[in-house]
Amino acid sequence: MDIGSIGNAASAYQYANQIGNRRISSSTFQSKLSDAVFANKTGITDQSFEEMWKSRYSDAKYHVMDASGISQGTWERNDFPYERFFDDEVDESVLDWHPSGKEPDMSDASVQSRLDSTLGKKAIVVPPELEEKMKNDPELAEKVMGKVESFIQNHPTRPGRVLSYLIALDENGDIAHFRVTGGGGHISGPSDAELRQFEEEQEAKREKKVQQEKENREYNLKVAEERKRLQEEIYNKQSAEAILQEQIVSNSKMYGILSAYEAGTFAGDGVL
Repeated sequence: MDIGSIGNAASAYQYANQIGNRRISSSTFQSKLSDAVFANKTGITDQSFEEMWKSRYSDAKYHVMDASGISQGTWERNDFPYERFFDDEVDESVLDWHPSGKEPDMSDASVQSRLDSTLGKKAIVVPPELEEKMKNDPELAEKVMGKVESFIQNHPTRPGRVLSYLIALDENGDIAHFRVTGGGGHISGPSDAELRQFEEEQEAKREKKVQQEKENREYNLKVAEERKRLQEEIYNKQSAEAILQEQIVSNSKMYGILSAYEAGTFAGDGVL
């Protein structure tokens, strides 16, 4: 087988400053702050995994069936009818296919014919369990699509060559089987180096995701701290306004008493 921000939180603070001496309701402030907190977050696409697959690869085929019963040895045989997966519909009898004789040589006319018939095409086989998981978990669908795209981008037998890709996933979204075939009858299994490279790429992706999740947690913590600081600042500002208002009222009353005293109408604790 040839397999071959804090910045947005500051915007909310600016909004608080813009109101000047006016008071704002907590619901208005929370609404503005929520908009700022989530402004930079990227939403998960509404596309299903099948829609993502077909939108990325023109005329690509998508099949929901469990191909886990096909052994790797069978999958790699030159006479395995893998070309059926490049049709719009697949008879599930292909899942129970077993060789009936000696494996034909690569130069056999039937083998070459099947290679040519799939040239440049793409097909993917998704287990029903995984299909159901991805329907309920768009983030998982995005993750699996990333694995598939990475595989296709990094497994050409040589740059510029026209290839066909048949990929079978397992129930966890990992690549269980694959065939990458090209014109000229070149079809082989993945080398140890290719497998190591693929595993290293997947590990790098996992590490990148862990790092991104860590950064997201730190970002959310900073936003929470900024939210608390802004709320305390607004509360203190409103408290200061209340104290000032009380002082104004008190000063006004004292002014009245002094005026009455100067007019000679002040008597004890009241005004004559």
